[in-house]
Amino acid sequence: MNTDRADIYTRVTDHIVSELERGVRPWLQPWNAEHLAGKITRPLRSSGQPYRGINVIQLWMSAAAQGFAAPLWITFKQARELGGHIKAGAKGTLVVYSDRMTKTDTTDDGEEVEKDIYFMKGYTVFNAEQTEGLPAHFYATASTQLQPQERIAQADLFYANTQADIRHGGNRAYYAEAPDYVQMPPFETFRDAQSYCSTLAHELTHWTKHGSRLNRDFGRKKFGDEGYAREELVAELGAAFLSADLAITPEPREDHASYLDHWLKVLREDKRAIFSAAAEAQKAVDFLHALQPKPEG
Repeated sequence: MNTDRADIYTRVTDHIVSELERGVRPWLQPWNAEHLAGKITRPLRSSGQPYRGINVIQLWMSAAAQGFAAPLWITFKQARELGGHIKAGAKGTLVVYSDRMTKTDTTDDGEEVEKDIYFMKGYTVFNAEQTEGLPAHFYATASTQLQPQERIAQADLFYANTQADIRHGGNRAYYAEAPDYVQMPPFETFRDAQSYCSTLAHELTHWTKHGSRLNRDFGRKKFGDEGYAREELVAELGAAFLSADLAITPEPREDHASYLDHWLKVLREDKRAIFSAAAEAQKAVDFLHALQPKPEG
Protein backbone atom coordinates (compact mmCIF):
# COMPACT_ATOMS: atom_id res chain seq x y z
CA MET A 1 0.00 0.00 0.00
CA ASN A 2 2.78 2.44 0.89
CA THR A 3 4.50 1.63 -2.41
CA ASP A 4 1.32 2.30 -4.38
CA ARG A 5 0.78 5.55 -2.51
CA ALA A 6 4.32 6.75 -3.18
CA ASP A 7 4.01 5.71 -6.81
CA ILE A 8 0.87 7.81 -7.33
CA TYR A 9 2.38 10.89 -5.70
CA THR A 10 5.54 10.44 -7.75
CA ARG A 11 3.79 9.80 -11.07
CA VAL A 12 1.54 12.84 -10.81
CA THR A 13 4.26 15.16 -9.50
CA ASP A 14 6.84 14.06 -12.08
CA HIS A 15 4.34 14.72 -14.87
CA ILE A 16 3.68 18.25 -13.64
CA VAL A 17 7.37 18.94 -13.05
CA SER A 18 8.17 17.89 -16.62
CA GLU A 19 5.60 20.40 -17.93
CA LEU A 20 6.94 23.20 -15.74
CA GLU A 21 10.49 22.42 -16.91
CA ARG A 22 9.26 23.10 -20.44
CA GLY A 23 7.88 26.44 -19.27
CA VAL A 24 4.29 25.22 -19.52
CA ARG A 25 1.82 25.77 -16.69
CA PRO A 26 -0.49 22.78 -17.13
CA TRP A 27 -3.32 24.36 -15.16
CA LEU A 28 -3.79 27.06 -17.81
CA GLN A 29 -4.95 24.73 -20.58
CA PRO A 30 -6.73 23.44 -22.53
CA TRP A 31 -9.58 25.74 -23.49
CA ASN A 32 -11.88 24.85 -26.38
CA ALA A 33 -15.08 25.97 -28.03
CA GLU A 34 -16.06 22.76 -29.74
CA HIS A 35 -18.09 20.79 -27.21
CA LEU A 36 -21.65 21.30 -26.02
CA ALA A 37 -20.51 21.17 -22.39
CA GLY A 38 -19.03 24.61 -22.84
CA LYS A 39 -16.04 26.61 -23.99
CA ILE A 40 -14.21 26.62 -20.68
CA THR A 41 -14.91 24.05 -18.04
CA ARG A 42 -13.37 21.82 -15.48
CA PRO A 43 -13.07 18.20 -16.56
CA LEU A 44 -16.41 16.47 -15.99
CA ARG A 45 -17.35 12.99 -14.86
CA SER A 46 -19.73 11.01 -17.06
CA SER A 47 -22.52 12.23 -14.75
CA GLY A 48 -21.62 15.86 -15.50
CA GLN A 49 -20.15 16.42 -12.03
CA PRO A 50 -16.90 18.45 -12.17
CA TYR A 51 -13.65 16.92 -11.01
CA ARG A 52 -11.88 18.69 -8.17
CA GLY A 53 -8.37 19.43 -6.93
CA ILE A 54 -5.42 17.58 -8.41
CA ASN A 55 -7.61 15.67 -10.88
CA VAL A 56 -8.47 18.92 -12.66
CA ILE A 57 -4.81 19.44 -13.47
CA GLN A 58 -4.26 15.80 -14.38
CA LEU A 59 -7.12 15.74 -16.89
CA TRP A 60 -6.34 19.16 -18.36
CA MET A 61 -2.79 17.96 -19.03
CA SER A 62 -4.01 14.77 -20.64
CA ALA A 63 -6.53 16.61 -22.81
CA ALA A 64 -3.87 19.08 -23.95
CA ALA A 65 -1.37 16.35 -24.77
CA GLN A 66 -3.88 14.34 -26.80
CA GLY A 67 -5.82 17.20 -28.35
CA PHE A 68 -9.20 16.41 -26.78
CA ALA A 69 -11.94 19.05 -26.95
CA ALA A 70 -14.52 17.08 -24.95
CA PRO A 71 -14.38 17.74 -21.19
CA LEU A 72 -16.20 14.49 -20.34
CA TRP A 73 -14.33 11.50 -18.87
CA ILE A 74 -15.57 7.98 -18.19
CA THR A 75 -14.32 4.65 -16.86
CA PHE A 76 -14.23 1.42 -18.88
CA LYS A 77 -17.07 0.00 -16.76
CA GLN A 78 -19.24 3.12 -17.04
CA ALA A 79 -18.86 3.17 -20.82
CA ARG A 80 -19.97 -0.45 -21.01
CA GLU A 81 -22.94 0.20 -18.72
CA LEU A 82 -24.06 3.02 -21.03
CA GLY A 83 -23.94 0.72 -24.05
CA GLY A 84 -20.65 2.00 -25.43
CA HIS A 85 -17.02 0.97 -25.32
CA ILE A 86 -13.48 2.34 -25.25
CA LYS A 87 -11.75 2.48 -28.62
CA ALA A 88 -9.08 -0.13 -29.19
CA GLY A 89 -5.63 1.08 -28.26
CA ALA A 90 -6.90 4.08 -26.27
CA LYS A 91 -4.59 5.13 -23.45
CA GLY A 92 -6.35 5.98 -20.20
CA THR A 93 -5.55 8.75 -17.74
CA LEU A 94 -4.92 8.34 -14.03
CA VAL A 95 -7.24 10.08 -11.57
CA VAL A 96 -6.85 9.77 -7.83
CA TYR A 97 -8.87 9.90 -4.64
CA SER A 98 -8.14 9.82 -0.96
CA ASP A 99 -9.15 6.76 1.05
CA ARG A 100 -8.60 5.78 4.64
CA MET A 101 -8.16 2.76 6.83
CA THR A 102 -8.40 2.39 10.59
CA LYS A 103 -5.40 0.98 12.43
CA THR A 104 -5.36 -0.08 16.07
CA ASP A 105 -2.22 0.73 18.04
CA THR A 106 -1.37 -0.15 21.62
CA THR A 107 0.03 2.60 23.82
CA ASP A 108 2.77 2.14 26.40
CA ASP A 109 -0.01 1.87 29.00
CA GLY A 110 -1.54 -1.07 27.16
CA GLU A 111 -4.50 0.96 25.93
CA GLU A 112 -5.73 0.31 22.40
CA VAL A 113 -6.13 3.45 20.29
CA GLU A 114 -7.66 3.59 16.82
CA LYS A 115 -6.06 5.85 14.22
CA ASP A 116 -7.33 6.83 10.79
CA ILE A 117 -4.63 6.50 8.13
CA TYR A 118 -5.28 8.35 4.87
CA PHE A 119 -3.73 7.23 1.60
CA MET A 120 -4.04 7.89 -2.12
CA LYS A 121 -5.60 5.48 -4.60
CA GLY A 122 -6.04 5.78 -8.33
CA TYR A 123 -8.10 4.53 -11.24
CA THR A 124 -8.22 5.04 -15.00
CA VAL A 125 -10.61 7.17 -17.03
CA PHE A 126 -10.96 7.83 -20.75
CA ASN A 127 -12.01 10.95 -22.61
CA ALA A 128 -15.33 10.85 -24.48
CA GLU A 129 -13.34 11.14 -27.72
CA GLN A 130 -11.75 7.78 -26.89
CA THR A 131 -15.15 6.07 -26.85
CA GLU A 132 -17.80 4.86 -29.25
CA GLY A 133 -21.49 4.10 -28.81
CA LEU A 134 -22.21 6.38 -25.83
CA PRO A 135 -25.34 8.57 -25.64
CA ALA A 136 -25.36 11.50 -28.05
CA HIS A 137 -24.59 14.23 -25.51
CA PHE A 138 -21.08 12.82 -25.02
CA TYR A 139 -20.26 13.85 -28.60
CA ALA A 140 -22.54 16.88 -29.15
CA THR A 141 -20.79 20.04 -30.35
CA ALA A 142 -21.76 23.54 -29.32
CA SER A 143 -24.00 25.60 -31.58
CA THR A 144 -23.77 28.87 -29.65
CA GLN A 145 -21.53 30.32 -26.99
CA LEU A 146 -21.97 33.10 -24.49
CA GLN A 147 -20.60 36.37 -25.76
CA PRO A 148 -17.46 37.66 -23.99
CA GLN A 149 -19.29 40.59 -22.40
CA GLU A 150 -21.84 38.19 -20.88
CA ARG A 151 -19.12 36.01 -19.38
CA ILE A 152 -17.33 39.02 -17.92
CA ALA A 153 -20.54 40.42 -16.42
CA GLN A 154 -21.02 37.09 -14.67
CA ALA A 155 -17.49 37.25 -13.29
CA ASP A 156 -17.88 40.86 -12.13
CA LEU A 157 -21.04 39.94 -10.25
CA PHE A 158 -19.31 36.93 -8.68
CA TYR A 159 -16.43 39.08 -7.45
CA ALA A 160 -18.76 41.78 -6.11
CA ASN A 161 -20.69 39.15 -4.14
CA THR A 162 -17.56 38.23 -2.20
CA GLN A 163 -17.69 41.73 -0.64
CA ALA A 164 -13.90 41.79 -0.64
CA ASP A 165 -12.27 45.21 -0.35
CA ILE A 166 -11.01 45.61 -3.94
CA ARG A 167 -9.13 48.83 -4.66
CA HIS A 168 -7.84 50.18 -7.97
CA GLY A 169 -4.74 52.21 -8.75
CA GLY A 170 -1.03 51.87 -9.38
CA ASN A 171 0.60 49.27 -11.62
CA ARG A 172 0.70 46.17 -9.39
CA ALA A 173 -1.86 43.52 -8.47
CA TYR A 174 -1.47 42.12 -4.96
CA TYR A 175 -3.24 41.18 -1.75
CA ALA A 176 -2.30 43.19 1.35
CA GLU A 177 -2.92 40.85 4.25
CA ALA A 178 -2.61 43.10 7.30
CA PRO A 179 -5.04 45.80 6.07
CA ASP A 180 -6.95 43.04 4.27
CA TYR A 181 -7.58 44.42 0.81
CA VAL A 182 -6.92 43.48 -2.81
CA GLN A 183 -5.12 46.04 -4.95
CA MET A 184 -5.67 46.00 -8.72
CA PRO A 185 -4.35 48.28 -11.47
CA PRO A 186 -7.11 50.22 -13.26
CA PHE A 187 -9.25 48.07 -15.51
CA GLU A 188 -8.29 50.00 -18.64
CA THR A 189 -4.58 49.20 -18.18
CA PHE A 190 -5.16 45.46 -18.78
CA ARG A 191 -4.80 43.89 -22.22
CA ASP A 192 -8.41 42.76 -22.13
CA ALA A 193 -11.26 41.99 -19.74
CA GLN A 194 -10.26 38.32 -19.50
CA SER A 195 -6.81 39.29 -18.20
CA TYR A 196 -8.32 41.58 -15.59
CA CYS A 197 -10.77 38.94 -14.36
CA SER A 198 -8.22 36.11 -14.21
CA THR A 199 -5.77 38.36 -12.32
CA LEU A 200 -8.48 39.25 -9.82
CA ALA A 201 -9.26 35.53 -9.42
CA HIS A 202 -5.62 35.01 -8.40
CA GLU A 203 -5.64 37.83 -5.86
CA LEU A 204 -8.98 36.77 -4.38
CA THR A 205 -7.57 33.29 -3.86
CA HIS A 206 -4.85 34.97 -1.78
CA TRP A 207 -7.61 36.92 0.00
CA THR A 208 -9.13 33.66 1.29
CA LYS A 209 -5.99 32.92 3.34
CA HIS A 210 -6.77 35.65 5.89
CA GLY A 211 -7.15 34.49 9.51
CA SER A 212 -10.84 35.40 9.51
CA ARG A 213 -11.46 33.15 6.49
CA LEU A 214 -9.46 29.96 5.78
CA ASN A 215 -6.46 30.92 7.94
CA ARG A 216 -3.99 29.45 5.44
CA ASP A 217 -0.34 29.83 6.40
CA PHE A 218 2.70 28.11 4.87
CA GLY A 219 5.19 29.90 7.08
CA ARG A 220 6.33 32.53 4.58
CA LYS A 221 9.19 34.61 5.92
CA LYS A 222 10.43 36.41 2.82
CA PHE A 223 9.94 36.71 -0.93
CA GLY A 224 10.87 33.53 -2.79
CA ASP A 225 11.10 31.19 0.18
CA GLU A 226 9.25 27.88 0.35
CA GLY A 227 6.23 29.30 2.14
CA TYR A 228 5.95 32.05 -0.47
CA ALA A 229 6.22 29.57 -3.34
CA ARG A 230 3.54 27.30 -1.85
CA GLU A 231 1.07 30.16 -1.38
CA GLU A 232 1.67 31.42 -4.92
CA LEU A 233 1.09 27.92 -6.27
CA VAL A 234 -2.23 27.75 -4.40
CA ALA A 235 -3.23 31.12 -5.87
CA GLU A 236 -2.24 30.02 -9.39
CA LEU A 237 -4.31 26.85 -9.15
CA GLY A 238 -7.21 28.63 -7.45
CA ALA A 239 -7.30 31.22 -10.24
CA ALA A 240 -7.29 28.46 -12.87
CA PHE A 241 -10.11 26.55 -11.17
CA LEU A 242 -12.20 29.67 -10.62
CA SER A 243 -11.58 30.94 -14.14
CA ALA A 244 -12.88 27.63 -15.48
CA ASP A 245 -15.98 27.94 -13.30
CA LEU A 246 -16.62 31.50 -14.53
CA ALA A 247 -15.85 30.82 -18.21
CA ILE A 248 -12.76 33.03 -18.22
CA THR A 249 -9.67 32.18 -20.24
CA PRO A 250 -6.64 32.86 -18.02
CA GLU A 251 -3.22 33.58 -19.44
CA PRO A 252 0.21 33.42 -17.78
CA ARG A 253 1.03 36.65 -15.98
CA GLU A 254 4.37 38.06 -17.08
CA ASP A 255 5.16 39.16 -13.53
CA HIS A 256 4.89 35.53 -12.38
CA ALA A 257 7.43 34.02 -14.76
CA SER A 258 10.05 34.09 -12.01
CA TYR A 259 7.93 31.78 -9.84
CA LEU A 260 8.56 28.74 -12.05
CA ASP A 261 11.94 27.98 -10.47
CA HIS A 262 10.49 28.35 -6.97
CA TRP A 263 7.63 25.95 -7.77
CA LEU A 264 9.98 23.43 -9.33
CA LYS A 265 12.17 23.46 -6.23
CA VAL A 266 9.18 22.79 -3.96
CA LEU A 267 7.76 20.04 -6.18
CA ARG A 268 11.09 18.28 -6.62
CA GLU A 269 11.65 18.21 -2.87
CA ASP A 270 8.12 17.23 -1.86
CA LYS A 271 6.11 14.82 -4.03
CA ARG A 272 2.95 15.66 -2.09
CA ALA A 273 3.22 19.44 -2.53
CA ILE A 274 1.09 19.65 -5.69
CA PHE A 275 -1.61 17.51 -4.07
CA SER A 276 -1.67 19.80 -1.05
CA ALA A 277 -1.67 22.95 -3.20
CA ALA A 278 -4.54 21.66 -5.33
CA ALA A 279 -6.55 20.75 -2.22
CA GLU A 280 -5.97 24.19 -0.68
CA ALA A 281 -6.87 25.86 -3.98
CA GLN A 282 -10.08 23.86 -4.10
CA LYS A 283 -10.94 24.98 -0.56
CA ALA A 284 -10.34 28.60 -1.55
CA VAL A 285 -12.58 28.37 -4.60
CA ASP A 286 -15.27 26.58 -2.60
CA PHE A 287 -15.09 29.41 -0.04
CA LEU A 288 -15.58 32.05 -2.76
CA HIS A 289 -18.51 30.12 -4.21
CA ALA A 290 -20.09 29.88 -0.75
CA LEU A 291 -20.19 33.70 -0.58
CA GLN A 292 -22.56 33.84 -3.56
CA PRO A 293 -26.31 34.36 -2.97
CA LYS A 294 -28.30 31.13 -2.77
CA PRO A 295 -30.76 30.59 -5.65
CA GLU A 296 -34.35 31.27 -4.71
CA GLY A 297 -36.90 28.51 -4.70
